[in-house]
Amino acid sequence: MLVATDLDGTLVPDQSTVVPPYTAEVLRHADAAGIPIVFVTARPLRWMEPLWQYVGEHGLAIVSNGAITYDVHAHEVLTVTGLEPDHGLEVVDAISTAVPGAAFAIECVDGIRLDPAYVEPYPVPDGSPRGPLAEIWDRTAVKLLVRHPERADDAFREAVAHAVGDLATATWSGPGLVEISAAGVTKASALVGLCERLGVARDDVVAFGDMPNDIAMLSWAGTSYAMADGHASVRETADHVAPPCAEEGVAQVLAGLLTPVTRPRA
Repeated sequence: MLVATDLDGTLVPDQSTVVPPYTAEVLRHADAAGIPIVFVTARPLRWMEPLWQYVGEHGLAIVSNGAITYDVHAHEVLTVTGLEPDHGLEVVDAISTAVPGAAFAIECVDGIRLDPAYVEPYPVPDGSPRGPLAEIWDRTAVKLLVRHPERADDAFREAVAHAVGDLATATWSGPGLVEISAAGVTKASALVGLCERLGVARDDVVAFGDMPNDIAMLSWAGTSYAMADGHASVRETADHVAPPCAEEGVAQVLAGLLTPVTRPRA
């Protein structure tokens, strides 16, 4: 068995850098049983350091919506599948035409780069380049990020996805942000490659997720769980529904698949 789990809203509360104690104990129990628990997240590498301590002996993770497969123990990027500057700027032009006023940033392996109009709601590392993307997009981007100062609705997401078309893969995991990967890159595409690397069959994969960017992964996995408080489209896709993130639903399901782990008393 291999367990593939999203982080935000699934294994941990949104933006959390700490795994709850009961969940952490279940992860350790699974690791001791030889079951890899693979984090499969939209988060960039720069957000992951506090969570690496929860990765077990297998030491592998998938970040940036499938663009990066990472060896945690070696601190080494194993694979990168991203948007090259020329092609990425073509995608930017298509979106800008369809959605005037859209603002952009790119996540690269080494950090974030932002256009002058892009407002990042989370802390940005000092020294992160900011300027016209045509000038600062100088290497492979693992994600193109799109926001709009006045639009954060379904119509905005649909307009961006329509403009992108087959040029790339557009998805989302929260309000106000569309995340764009290279064509064909999803959490599922990276998970397929990782399972081939480990010799794990599709039927032996159990996956957990809560948002539309998890749908491809949940559709591919042999067994899938949507979080009870996840997006409706995800609940419709998954085979089963797990208790909500706030109730450590992933851990509850995993504990039922393993030798029982006693929840610590409050």
